[in-house]
Amino acid sequence: MVDPNWELKNCCNHDQKSFLITIGVYSVVIGVLWRTFLLTPFKLITVFLHEASHAIACKFTCGEVLGMQVHANEGGVTTTRGGVYWLILPAGYLGSSFWGMALILASTHLLTAQIASGCLIIALIVALFFAKNWTLRGLCIGFIIFIAVIWALQRMTGVRILRYVILFIGVMNSLFSVYDIYDDLISRRVNTSDAEKFAELCTCPCNGVAWGVIWFVLALNMEVNFFPFIFVFSEGHHSCCRFQ
Repeated sequence: MVDPNWELKNCCNHDQKSFLITIGVYSVVIGVLWRTFLLTPFKLITVFLHEASHAIACKFTCGEVLGMQVHANEGGVTTTRGGVYWLILPAGYLGSSFWGMALILASTHLLTAQIASGCLIIALIVALFFAKNWTLRGLCIGFIIFIAVIWALQRMTGVRILRYVILFIGVMNSLFSVYDIYDDLISRRVNTSDAEKFAELCTCPCNGVAWGVIWFVLALNMEVNFFPFIFVFSEGHHSCCRFQ
């Protein structure tokens, strides 16, 4: 196994440039189709990852997840009991940004894309046990079938699109999570938002909008600083970023 090269002396080869161009094309397509129904399932999977991040933070801080909901209007609710709310509340938006970049990074190799798709299927299956509405249940079942079909096509035919799909979900999640912070927490003030609840817990003078700005900067900084990892772990691996 080739050790990671943190100096990035050989960046960027043809496949890595093609990978970045693909991300750019996806971003443009997502921007053009933003207001159409075609992106609705992918927006809802981003909402699911947002709520799942709340649930994960709750479990890691010894809390109990009572239920999860994802709504057709692109909203969601995770009901918890106990845990550390200082971590649970910001975990939704920041966790969603993290998962988006993790999926982008996973799509650089076929093996990691397969692992990511398998983990996503497992997460969706687990979510079925906590789902409290049919929108979330339908989303979970639909994406489990969708990813399973893509995986089967990858294994049994010459259709090699699994990495494209994982990359698209990652790009969509990264863009939507940052946009969601701006739309929900900065451009308007919602008293029931995660940021407003966090402001109530915090003794500092920041209100919900201020925390929204802080989370926006953190999420954007996380996503920008994730990109070098693509090149660090791809150097010396000829199959990286080559979609075939």
